[in-house]
Amino acid sequence: MAILKIARMGHPVLRQNARPVSDAALPDLRQLIGDMSDTMHDAPGVGLAAPQVLVDLRLILYRVPADRVGDGDVVVPDTVLINPEITPLTDHMVLGWEGCLSVPAFRGLVPRHTHIGYCGLRPDGSRVEGEATGFLARVIQHECDHLDGFLYIDRMHDLRLLVHEDEVDSFRFSDYIDSDNNA
Repeated sequence: MAILKIARMGHPVLRQNARPVSDAALPDLRQLIGDMSDTMHDAPGVGLAAPQVLVDLRLILYRVPADRVGDGDVVVPDTVLINPEITPLTDHMVLGWEGCLSVPAFRGLVPRHTHIGYCGLRPDGSRVEGEATGFLARVIQHECDHLDGFLYIDRMHDLRLLVHEDEVDSFRFSDYIDSDNNA
């Protein structure tokens, strides 16, 4: 496997709609998935979309490692979704810290739906459907945004909530957020 170049904010591929994968069983796709996994772990990250590695396809890879498990979350091993679709299952949104391998060294407080449904294809071509809450829901939404040309900063309502990663611990959340966790 190989470590792939990660596109950074400003690269045109990050602002395009990715093309659907026509055949999930293509051998080149398995190679891409393996390379994306190596790249995600090397970075290190919890998700990666094909456009981030300069591949214009609707494919995401994500995980929830033990050190990221919060209330109600579970560990999720590397998971691939091909041609994913997501549907909010609630209107309730909360702010949470997000970073991105394509926007290095920054974190932002981003509103995301707390409960989503998702579907797509596995690498063997079989269909998968599920629901996600908490951190997993946030990661899937973040990665699917990449397939439609969005970065997390596009979802932020207030760029004062964008901080350098070295300053996250000193950020005074209460200066900008009301008691209901809304910006």
